[in-house]
Amino acid sequence: MSEAANLKWYVVRVVGGKEKKAKEYIEKEIKNSNLQDKVTQVLIPTEKVYQVKNGKKVSAERIFFPGYVLIEADLTGEIQYKIRNVTHVSGFLSDRQGGKETEPTPLRAAEVNRLLGKVDELIDKEEENITPFIIGEDVKVVDGPFNGFDGTVEEILEDKKKLKVMVKIFGRKNILELNFVQVVKN
Repeated sequence: MSEAANLKWYVVRVVGGKEKKAKEYIEKEIKNSNLQDKVTQVLIPTEKVYQVKNGKKVSAERIFFPGYVLIEADLTGEIQYKIRNVTHVSGFLSDRQGGKETEPTPLRAAEVNRLLGKVDELIDKEEENITPFIIGEDVKVVDGPFNGFDGTVEEILEDKKKLKVMVKIFGRKNILELNFVQVVKN
């Protein structure tokens, strides 16, 4: 029980673009050193983003804080030094005094809850993070055969994640039915 009370969340600085590898190496080092009771979680906060590629909507994960990994650990003894010496890890986020690094600073409980809550909220939300539109709003078509055309939102089909947009083509007004990801706000 006392070990769980000593667990705190820390931010580890890693090489940008190598967050997943750094996480893998940290977990491997913890397992090889048999320190699973001292370092319980290694997380990379991510969010789902949606893009249009080749006319299709695809989801991808985007890292919230590039160059950082979160760990829940009890940094007693050699653990701090083992983590610092892992490949792609450049150290802990800490208070600096006169250019010299001090002991790692744990995150406050409120910060951790906000971060973990945000990650959970994004998992639950899935596609709802797509920007909602308003009827009468000016939009620009960014994908499909009408790419580059400007229009006005006439109707929102929330269940289908589509919009009906009024666009002027060759001087005549036409209604197009487009996916949310095919348009951006003007």
